[in-house]
Amino acid sequence: MRKTAVLILAVCLAVAGYWYLSREQPVQVYLATVDRGPVEATVANTRAGTIKACQRSRISMPVGGQVAELMVDEGDEVAAGQTLIRLWNEDQAARVAEAKARLAEHKAAARENCDRAAHDGRELDRQRGLAAKKLISDEKLDATETQARISAAACARGKAGITTAESSLALQSALYQKTLLKAPFAGVVAEINGEVGEYITPSPPGVATPPAVDLIGAGCLYVSAPIDEVDAAAVRLDMPAKITLDAFRGRVFEGRVTRIAPYVKEFEKQARTVDIDVRFDQIPEDVQLLVGYSADIEIVLNRHEDVLRVPTEVVLDGNKVLRYQAESGRLEQATIAVGLSNWTYTEITGGLNQDDTVLRSLDTEGAVDGALVEPIETPADRAEFDRQ
Repeated sequence: MRKTAVLILAVCLAVAGYWYLSREQPVQVYLATVDRGPVEATVANTRAGTIKACQRSRISMPVGGQVAELMVDEGDEVAAGQTLIRLWNEDQAARVAEAKARLAEHKAAARENCDRAAHDGRELDRQRGLAAKKLISDEKLDATETQARISAAACARGKAGITTAESSLALQSALYQKTLLKAPFAGVVAEINGEVGEYITPSPPGVATPPAVDLIGAGCLYVSAPIDEVDAAAVRLDMPAKITLDAFRGRVFEGRVTRIAPYVKEFEKQARTVDIDVRFDQIPEDVQLLVGYSADIEIVLNRHEDVLRVPTEVVLDGNKVLRYQAESGRLEQATIAVGLSNWTYTEITGGLNQDDTVLRSLDTEGAVDGALVEPIETPADRAEFDRQ
């Protein structure tokens, strides 16, 4: 009897062990919850864009000459009109001084002649009064009139001499200014080509030579990036955009579309793109944005507020998702209706309800329609999954 009981117990243990070892094992998965929030329809650049300055000038000297003085260093902030480079110009400075002296001389001579003309004019009025009373001869009156005309002509000639001297001074001053390289706008000196004592030669027509100074305007930056010709058709001026940079991962900067290129560019005979310019709404004070940084843009075509949404990564081909059934612990394939969509979120217009959960880790082996799953949804696990 005892042997029979032991045999039965052994058989039961064997059956239980077989059942335990052969039972279906749940697949550990990450889930995403259907929530509410904004969803945007966006288009993005096909290749990396570049940060550019709204104002940038590669300035060259208008005349050749020897560099006498470098007034700034690379990296200096300069004001509009500030002198950057001065060529040797002592000869031209002397010509300006000579022109100023001649102008002063002409002004003094004109003042003398005009004072004499005024005196002779008053004398003519007096003589005419005497002639009316027959107190002077006609010859005396004629001589006075002639002298007044001569003095008036001398005064006019003196004023003309002033105009000529002023023009000469303006010419010499303009030639002098050509020996000074000045900033056309406020900005930062990015590069200087030349040293004191070197000879600078202007660029001949059609021949590119390094600029004397590369000046980058301050306070206005934008991103120029190519958009696929199909996507570019929906872009309009002043549309909002988001700017991201590899140099500042995790930061998003706001901008606006300021230019849409009027032609389609063919890049290496492959994709056809349209260059789009997006200007920063505000330059952040806590980061230094450098001209030449690579940047990406995401232009917002449309935006729906407070709608049902899921992460775009959970949506399968054919607008399907794997919904988690808490009662059975299994995944169930569901077809959804979608609205706006971008790389981050997809709007749900039908097929799911708020707080439903769907499979997020689509690449998990065994996580298919009908599979028994075990959710892993702690904050730490979710953060680790997002980093992956």
